[in-house]
Amino acid sequence: MKDVNKEKFVSDQLIEAQISTELTLEMKEELIETLFQYREAFVSDNEPLGAIKGHEVEIILNVERPYPPLLIRPAYPSSPGAREALESVINELMKLGVLRKVGHNAEVEDTTPVIITLHNDKSRMVGDFEALNTYTIPDRYPIPSIHETLTQLSKAKFITSM
Repeated sequence: MKDVNKEKFVSDQLIEAQISTELTLEMKEELIETLFQYREAFVSDNEPLGAIKGHEVEIILNVERPYPPLLIRPAYPSSPGAREALESVINELMKLGVLRKVGHNAEVEDTTPVIITLHNDKSRMVGDFEALNTYTIPDRYPIPSIHETLTQLSKAKFITSM
């Protein structure tokens, strides 16, 4: 009996995937099974990109209010085309719930200038967080060493990129 949900996942989500032709049929089936098992990790039309629910991120600063002027930065100058592309990206992120609009007279305590970059015919918004990073208390999370990571990857059957 075929799994209709898996077939739909493959037709909807993996249609653009470039699975190596060097994989055997068994390896491809194992890869698809693993991707299907963790399908909630992928963006889809039914579950678009959005804000992470149930996981709040807190940025703790090492300065008190009122914040220094360095944290309240004006927008960078940009061309009309770049402004249009930036507006389009911002509107899309607002629609997805990643960004939210703040009222015009709202008390905004810090701002970060952004630019728009073109990457493979797509616009990408990039924020300049240098000033914010200067005043942020570091979160000392232990990151594995490159050597340890490469050692673990050496045993991998598949290596993918998204």
